[in-house]
This record gives sequence, C-alpha cells and structure tokens, in this order.
Amino acid sequence: MKRALHLRIRKTHRYLGLFIGIQFLLWTLGGLYFSWSNIDSIHGDHLKRQPTGFASSLSLVSPSVPCQALCNQGIDSIQSIALIEVLGGPVYQLTYQMQHGDGHAMLHTWLADARTGELRGELTKAEATAIALKRFAGPADIERVEYLTTTNGHHEYREKPLPAYAVTFREPTHATVYVAAQLGTVQSIRTAPWRVFDLLWMLHTMDFEGRDDINNSLLRAFSMLGLLTVLSGFALYFISSPSSRTRSPRMIKSLHQPN
Repeated sequence: MKRALHLRIRKTHRYLGLFIGIQFLLWTLGGLYFSWSNIDSIHGDHLKRQPTGFASSLSLVSPSVPCQALCNQGIDSIQSIALIEVLGGPVYQLTYQMQHGDGHAMLHTWLADARTGELRGELTKAEATAIALKRFAGPADIERVEYLTTTNGHHEYREKPLPAYAVTFREPTHATVYVAAQLGTVQSIRTAPWRVFDLLWMLHTMDFEGRDDINNSLLRAFSMLGLLTVLSGFALYFISSPSSRTRSPRMIKSLHQPN
C-alpha cells in the first residue's frame, strides 16, 4: 500500500512539474530581470529632459479669456487649467468634460496661447517632433514619426491620451517619445529594455490582454497548481526518505513480536 502511494505521489509530482515547469521558469526569469533592472532606466527617465520654467515677470492673459472662448464653443464646464510650456512659449491647458451620445463622459483638452488667450488646435507633426527633440536627452537621429489615433491592450502606449505622435529615435535602443497632440506634452518614453520588461511582466502576471490584471483566473489556477506541485514534492521527500523506509519495517516487526 505504501509503495502504491509512493508511486502515485511521484507520478503526480512528475506530471505537475512537467506541466507547470515552463511557467515556473518564466516567473524566475522575470523576477531576475525585474530585480536586476533600474526602474528609472526602464521608464526612460534618464532620457527625458525636464521642461523649462517661465520668468516670474512674464505677462500672461487671464485664464478667463480662453474660458470665455470655450463657452462660446458650447462648453460650459471646465475641469482644470494648467500652464505648460510648448516650444518655449506659455500655453494654457484647458481640460473639460463632454457627454457623448452613449451617455459616457470623457475628458478633453484644448490649448490656448497664455499671452493672448487665443484658442489653438492640437499639435502639428512638426511641433510634436520639435517637442520630442527638445525633451529627448539622446542623439537627435529620428527614425520615423507616427500619428496614433487608436491603440490596443498590447501597445506600449496603451491607456494613454490620444491622439498622439510617436517619435522614434535610432539610438539609444530605438527609444520612442510619445507626445499627446491635444495636451501638448510628452507622456512617456519607451525603449527596448522597457519592451523586454513589458513582455516579461505579461508572462509574469499571465494577463495576455492588458498586462496588469493580477487577479485573472489563469494566474490563480497556476498559483494553485504551483502550490500543489511544491506540496507533492514535500510529500515525496518524506515518504521516500531513508528514515521513513527503515521505520516502517521495524514497526511491522514489532507488531508481530509476542509480548
């Protein structure tokens, strides 16, 4: 009976190990990469120059001027107002909420010249490229410029403001600077190390759609199987240890000895 139990545990442990071993390897590789990586370098912070400020004596028009212009456009509720720098000039970033046909409210942003109060459109390709060149700390060797209106759950610019310009530089590591066209600001910088990190993170969380759902059913199932694999390994060790094998014959012999 003990031998049958031993074989059953060994077989269970072997097949569980074979099934989940690849995922264990991916978890380990991911953990090694995460622990040995500098998260600031992964985020591309070392390639991003900080925006310049403005002189305190700078003459600006009141934000009420562009707000009134928005009111004339049929927008009667402003969510926030921010002063940003766009190619050396002061610009108001006016964020407002708009109801869409399906009843869903979305935030939108309109830019306005902070010196005149005049509303302006979203960034042009030339402006976005110039902003990327100004904020990028690497070599100014542009490989391509793309205009993005949609992304999916696997895109490296997922869940960020659209439309946006993706300005890709040849060095270092094919870095891409993403500039939000309506916001007028750099949103993120993505590099080859970040893309490796993102792939390993997807394999680590086992969320193959959005990357960040750590409560998905697949991860939970593999975690339980992993626990079962470890427990079967412990059981196999104890049932096949020399002390366990020698203890059983002695116990059987003592049971058969007369008092």
